[in-house]
Amino acid sequence: MVTLVGTSLSRYIAAKLMAELELHSCQQPKHSYKRGSKEHPAAPNLLKRQFDVSKPNKAWCGDVTYIWTGQRWAYLAVVIDLFARKPIGWAISLSPDTTLTVKALSMAYELRGRPENVMFHSDQGCHYTSLKFRQALWRYRMIQSMSRRGNCWDNAPMERFFRSLKSEWIPEVGYRSFAEAKSAITNYIIGYYSELRPHQHNSMLPPNLAEQNYCDASKAVANFT
Repeated sequence: MVTLVGTSLSRYIAAKLMAELELHSCQQPKHSYKRGSKEHPAAPNLLKRQFDVSKPNKAWCGDVTYIWTGQRWAYLAVVIDLFARKPIGWAISLSPDTTLTVKALSMAYELRGRPENVMFHSDQGCHYTSLKFRQALWRYRMIQSMSRRGNCWDNAPMERFFRSLKSEWIPEVGYRSFAEAKSAITNYIIGYYSELRPHQHNSMLPPNLAEQNYCDASKAVANFT
């Protein structure tokens, strides 16, 4: 308890007054994931940092990050195709659970025309080691690969994507609401990142154009032969 200009003030009274005046703190609370109570078996690291792949739908990778949405943390799951580093599936939720990661995976699977024998790589988070997620991979006939425990470089493309998202797009104080976060992030993925943003991996082409060039070249070879 402190005294300001003769008025006793605690953090609880300050919070009440801020709520009445519709004021929000610019300081985000510290984030921490809850530790799972059960150990789940991890898949082997089949990708082995071979991030340069020869064609689309050969290897995908996924991860989850957290975003401040005014009153609480929200969680974003993204799937990218390693060929052109193109985001092909995403989902945002207030819970970092398997439902979130399955939703992002299912979006990628449908948007890419239900390909088979895709390698899906991720870290060893419980939302990727769960039975529900493994069953989704089995239904989609995908091969699961996982980073070694505690080694973020084994999933470096996803780390770079989230770094770009947070440094280029998300405000330092986060978003004011869940709806605002969902809309802004979708605009980043579909509009700026995929359509406009040059990517060093693609010889400074945005992911959409890099994939289109590959498709055009493949059709030309097929017509020639």
